[in-house]
Amino acid sequence: MSAAQNNRVMKSIFERYLTVWVGLCIVGGILLGKIAPGLAKTLDGMAITVNGAPVVSIPIAVCLFFMMFPIMVKIDFSEVIKAGKNIKPVGLTLFINWAIKPFTMYAIAIFFLGFVFKGFIGPDAVDLVKMPFGLDLPLGSVHGAGTVVLADGIKMLQVPLWRSYLAGCILLGVAPCTAMVLVWGFLSRGNDGHTLVMVAVNSLAMLVLYGVLGGFLLGVGQLPVPWQALLLSIGIYVALPLVAGYFTRKWIISTKGLDWFKQRFLGILTPITITALLATLVLLFSFKGEVILTNPLTILWIAVPLFIQTVLIFALGYFASKKLGFSYEDAAPSAMIGASNHFEVAIATATMLFGLSSGAALATVVGVLIEVPVMLMLVKVCLRTQGWFRPDFK
Repeated sequence: MSAAQNNRVMKSIFERYLTVWVGLCIVGGILLGKIAPGLAKTLDGMAITVNGAPVVSIPIAVCLFFMMFPIMVKIDFSEVIKAGKNIKPVGLTLFINWAIKPFTMYAIAIFFLGFVFKGFIGPDAVDLVKMPFGLDLPLGSVHGAGTVVLADGIKMLQVPLWRSYLAGCILLGVAPCTAMVLVWGFLSRGNDGHTLVMVAVNSLAMLVLYGVLGGFLLGVGQLPVPWQALLLSIGIYVALPLVAGYFTRKWIISTKGLDWFKQRFLGILTPITITALLATLVLLFSFKGEVILTNPLTILWIAVPLFIQTVLIFALGYFASKKLGFSYEDAAPSAMIGASNHFEVAIATATMLFGLSSGAALATVVGVLIEVPVMLMLVKVCLRTQGWFRPDFK
């Protein structure tokens, strides 16, 4: 069997049983965190911090680099320029991500956490979160839904626990994906150039709108925009593999030729993206497995609104793409980028604003838990409905 045939067989096995591999990696990661907590804690501690909050996990950044690099290498930038001239798909994703998604997340989360599941969470259950930046109120003061109390000698804000979970959901809802969506677009056989354009546009939009919408929906006045966290995470998770992929592609084609690049080099890279995805899952769940095991029902209460939100936003984007006459290659990533969340930024922001042990931080971790399985389900939905769209397949 030739090397090309071997790669095709390996890719087929990976993609066909990807859900199984994902499940095994989640279980394996949780077991690793349980069996070797010291190792997981050491790896989790290897991070670049901003204002005392871990923003970029170095082990995760390495895995994400190898997840993104093979996708970036495949991108022909002439196709990116062409995709950038197609205003409709980019306009649709911007509208859904910033005019619809944050508000549906707020409505769905407050309905389930504040009404349906409030009794299970505990109507009187409270959470201690950091005081808002720049605020120094006397003990006993009321700020929003919270009361200023003293905990271990530090002034904290005591808030209803369900509201703390709501805050984490909101931070996820205002953070559209700018990295993993490249993987979802790749797996659903979408237009990589179009996906990259959307990633670039949404990354810029996040710098302006994340703090504005987050502050409005959280109802805590003016939420400081985590500029350093946003720029650092976008730079490491997106820009670094993009630059490396661009120059690698350019160098190989100039020295070896386009045919060698397509037939040999890309064949070597075929399984790397999915392998790196699986390694990322093992790491993530080794870091957060203890939290999940000690809060199983809480995880469920938070996961329900996040799941409904993800499916709803995907459906809106996908059916709107159909109505607007998009090709399948443009429709799939257009729907994926809204459905997926930039959970790295959400976790970092929740930690900076509310504290590492807060319910808000826990809710963003649940975002990691459901992100991959749900997005893989939606990838399968896309692949099975390609025939709904006009036939522009390459």
